[in-house]
Amino acid sequence: MPSWEDVRRIALALPETTERPSYDGLPAWRVRDKPFVWERPLRRADLDALGDAAPDGPLLGVRVVDLGVKEALLADDPAVYLTTPHFDGYPAVLVRLDRINLSELTEVVTEAWYSRAPKRLAAAHRADQEPTNA
Repeated sequence: MPSWEDVRRIALALPETTERPSYDGLPAWRVRDKPFVWERPLRRADLDALGDAAPDGPLLGVRVVDLGVKEALLADDPAVYLTTPHFDGYPAVLVRLDRINLSELTEVVTEAWYSRAPKRLAAAHRADQEPTNA
């Protein structure tokens, strides 16, 4: 099971990422002051809406590119990805850290970063990540 330290390490490895607490004092990671992942425990309204389906483990809020990607993640692996009415109409999902593997977490955090990073910064990072042909 990935930890918050894993989330921190993955996020801070991305260019121009900073860690700053969210408005409720929990860890959040930003690129050029745009949040892309954050700790997001369930709130009373979330618990009421989810009922018995509410998970009790740690949750990571993750920004996604658009609502289509959100729906795809929710449909693809509902054991890992979930949402609440609070996020209706918003391109973000909640990720159960106790159900995701480290490789998929790395991919989700990186894609969240790409969704918020300025286009030039994202393009430069993608170019740096491509293997070189020798």
